[in-house]
Amino acid sequence: MNRIILFLGTNIAILVVLSIFMRLLGVESLLAEQGTSLDLQALLVFSAVIGFTGSFVSLVISKWSAKRLTGARVIDSPKNSVESWLLNTVQRQAKMADIGMPEVAIYEAPDVNAFATGANRNNALVAVSTGLLKQLGEKEVEAVLAHEVSHVANGDMVTLALIQGVVNTFVVFLSRVVGFMVDRLIFRTQRGYGPGFYIASIIAQIVLGILASTIVMWFSRQREFRADFGGARMAGRDNMISALEQLRRVHQPSDLPESMQAFGISAGKASGFRKLFMSHPPLEERIAALRKL
Repeated sequence: MNRIILFLGTNIAILVVLSIFMRLLGVESLLAEQGTSLDLQALLVFSAVIGFTGSFVSLVISKWSAKRLTGARVIDSPKNSVESWLLNTVQRQAKMADIGMPEVAIYEAPDVNAFATGANRNNALVAVSTGLLKQLGEKEVEAVLAHEVSHVANGDMVTLALIQGVVNTFVVFLSRVVGFMVDRLIFRTQRGYGPGFYIASIIAQIVLGILASTIVMWFSRQREFRADFGGARMAGRDNMISALEQLRRVHQPSDLPESMQAFGISAGKASGFRKLFMSHPPLEERIAALRKL
């Protein structure tokens, strides 16, 4: 119910903010003076359909695509003691977090990583790499699993899809407005859409898309802190810190596909301007935040 309220609220907020934004800029009156008009309400509906469709389709097929992109093998019947321990640990943590039992999987990769994904908190997937199982101790692996289960319990996959849909809507809407204004006011196209509309819309969509991605990545970094805190509550703060310190010592680039980097436990390093596009905070900051608990 909270997610539905958030979904409706964000759409109403978009309508209000964009209406105020267009009025402050005088876009409608400026176009009216030129003898042209733009149906902003219809464009907003079109933008929302385009913006949210992609993010929700990705969410719905997230488990299916994750399994195929990583080659993850779901543990249906444990073949050894490690697989039994993984299932039992995730089952115990899922009960603590009051969520449905996620599917548990292992994927072949040398890097130390894990991820969680799924359309809802009662139908999720938690997967770990073979590199993580080989290089981390049992307590650290347990903390990593707790981190991923916390992502599921927090509904991070759904919330991220909502935020992605919101920013997509802004990008599509504003890029079309820019394209329309350039086409009418600069290229003086009187009927239909001229080359100015398409050129300006494409350029605006690229620029706005880059700027919008910084908002999505900012949220992604905040949810990592929350998942760390949840992992600390379930597996112990010292174990969560130890797991992150192990990740920092390994210094391996992530082998997860780019489309799944945001769902891993760690996603590499960046500096300067590139930090704005990081899906994860620096490990040093995450460890420092945990030490303050």
